[in-house]
Amino acid sequence: MKKKSKIYVSGHRGLVGSAIWKNLEQKGYTNLIGRTSKELDLMDGVAVAQFFKEEQPQYVFLAAAHVGGIVANNTYRADFIYRNLQIQNNVIGQSYKHNVKKLLFLGSTCVYPKEAPQPMTEDSLLTSPLEYTNEPYAIAKIAGLKMCESFNLQYGTNYIAVMPTNLYGPNDNFHLEKSHVLPAMIRKIHLAKCLQENDWAAVEKDLNARPVEYVTGNSSHTQIEEILKKYGILAHEVQLWGTGKPLREFLWSEEMADACVFVMEQVNFSDLKGTHKEVRNCHINIGTGKEISIHDLAMLIKDRVGYKGTITFDASKPDGTMRKLTDVSKLNALGWKHTVEVEEGVRRIYDWYKDNY
Repeated sequence: MKKKSKIYVSGHRGLVGSAIWKNLEQKGYTNLIGRTSKELDLMDGVAVAQFFKEEQPQYVFLAAAHVGGIVANNTYRADFIYRNLQIQNNVIGQSYKHNVKKLLFLGSTCVYPKEAPQPMTEDSLLTSPLEYTNEPYAIAKIAGLKMCESFNLQYGTNYIAVMPTNLYGPNDNFHLEKSHVLPAMIRKIHLAKCLQENDWAAVEKDLNARPVEYVTGNSSHTQIEEILKKYGILAHEVQLWGTGKPLREFLWSEEMADACVFVMEQVNFSDLKGTHKEVRNCHINIGTGKEISIHDLAMLIKDRVGYKGTITFDASKPDGTMRKLTDVSKLNALGWKHTVEVEEGVRRIYDWYKDNY
């Protein structure tokens, strides 16, 4: 990519897209295109076609997606497969029709089987059943990476698929039902601390920024306490789903963005396809190769937030996959490695949360 190349970052306001946008700007790219979901509905094929016709982007980061945590994935199964397939088909299809030079598709490590050998290599894809709770989302992402691979093989395009591990960082989703585990825990423990300290101004500020089931900071204290209790948030205790035993890998979103831009600048499909007759698993894992238990993560957040109450786990709720560690040897061999460890990342994300909400 050249510094003046026209680059479209889909989902540029979200956790992933905003980090990529920021990284590109910091590296001197000056011709970036972004559209909010209100400005361009990526599920609308006609609108996406018109956008590509008018803008003619040369490079595309496909970071837009319909995402959420374990509860949302398991509850809104149709939404997760339908919406993601629509977005992917529209953007990848129009990229081909309008001769985009290179596209980066962002998936997720949930594409790997539930019982995949750990750490998970790219070659473990499609070797056994997926984790049930997020199967629809995973299938959509598998379809996306296979779509990139198939276009490359049939039409000679240069579409690269990357599978980031669990991400967290600026502009994360802190919704108590629909967010991922780390930002959800940050918010729950923060709110519990505010209740414990009887800091109602902070509680009201938080709920005015992000209402919970229509309960805002303007609701009565009784209403607020009731809704927070529903989500396991009390002054003396924070209740979390599962046993706390699952191990998870977490990557700071701005590092993920740096890895994505690195791949876009330095890596081509020809570097990944090898010499085998059957070409598959050309995608690249992005992660740290390190893991922490949900229990230990909760204790780390508790310590950072300064909460003096108790953290408990509800073993009647699902854990999801017990272990999801990525093998990042392919990415490391290509020349990129992470630097932000989870302890530093938790400090950064809590500081960001307090500053912005």
